[in-house]
Amino acid sequence: MASLSINRLRAGRILAIDAFRGITFLVMIFVNELGGVGGISRWLKHMPADADAMSFPDVVFPAFLFIVGMSIPFAVQARLAKGDGPWGVQWHILYRAFALIVLGFFMVNAEEGFNAALMPLSIHAWSLLFYLAVFLVWGVLRFEHVVLMRAARLIGIALIVVLALLYRGGPDGHEWMTPQWWGILGLIGWAYFYSSEFYLLSRGRLVPVLASLVFCVGYYAAAHSGGLASSMAWFYSQEPHAAHSQIVLAGVACTLIFFDATRPDSNRRRFIEAFAFALVLAVAAFLLRPYFKISKIYATPSWCLYCAAICVVVFALLYWVVDIRGRDGWTRLIDPAASNPLVTYLLPFIVLSVMTLAGLDTPEVLHSGWPGILWAASYACLIVGLVALLSRRGVALKI
Repeated sequence: MASLSINRLRAGRILAIDAFRGITFLVMIFVNELGGVGGISRWLKHMPADADAMSFPDVVFPAFLFIVGMSIPFAVQARLAKGDGPWGVQWHILYRAFALIVLGFFMVNAEEGFNAALMPLSIHAWSLLFYLAVFLVWGVLRFEHVVLMRAARLIGIALIVVLALLYRGGPDGHEWMTPQWWGILGLIGWAYFYSSEFYLLSRGRLVPVLASLVFCVGYYAAAHSGGLASSMAWFYSQEPHAAHSQIVLAGVACTLIFFDATRPDSNRRRFIEAFAFALVLAVAAFLLRPYFKISKIYATPSWCLYCAAICVVVFALLYWVVDIRGRDGWTRLIDPAASNPLVTYLLPFIVLSVMTLAGLDTPEVLHSGWPGILWAASYACLIVGLVALLSRRGVALKI
């Protein structure tokens, strides 16, 4: 592999990125909890696949993807600063993508596809053991001896293998785990992989990154064109990942617009370009909507590009408030979610499994209307508070 030449980013920590990440995870917990609440506005629920519309919750997963994209240039630059060569950077990308895909793969199979009657243990106990394995393999372990740390990693890997062997799916229990829709983390893993590869090919330059985004839109459109696409299904099998990569690449482009050190150092220029980029994304989504209805479930280009446009504007506003105006005191409230994102994501699933095994549930009054909305907001805050407590105890995941 040839030497890796990537444009340098401006030095210094960008608090707005952390703020955006923290807000996204806080809202994610809130909208996930709203999923079990009835009697509330349809705009607080995910839209049906064929609705040709999107709601507030439908923008949360794209914000997740967008933040992943914003982080890619900084992550690559950090690897290069540590002395990694091209193969070292490539290995890091493959490792992170693989870990996320494994997490998503196991988690989605714990939600559906299993045969509860034939499983040797309940799916909730199976899930808890998997989360234990995750912390053994990818947790920030603080053993004094390297041998103990390696032993913990090996135990975690062995536990994942055993859990895979114990899984029973299908009507007769003879089916193994299947990708299904890969799960949220799996989808992020695939989109992260493809977008990182596009970023490396672009050499960290904005125009090739934007060209990659256009390619992903075209690839999705071609995959749904019928005719030749139907006869080349194998070639277009990656269209869901290409769709999500549109949003990740928009995040990469946003980072380059604001922080590419090779470009003029002007906040005015950055904001003009960012809002122009958002406008182009929104116009493209509008023009594509007659051909591809807005749908989160189908990951259509109109949905992807509208969400990407929203994310660009939200980040620009956060950057102006937090980094330029210095109004950052409030970000400490969401810093635990921003600094320990994987624990924040997994913790609600762990809590749900524990509560189900213990036969516990929230009171019925919290399952509908305003009490349900207030509970979802309170629960999100409780999870972030618990993550803060765990972080102080050294509990963290690093992929």
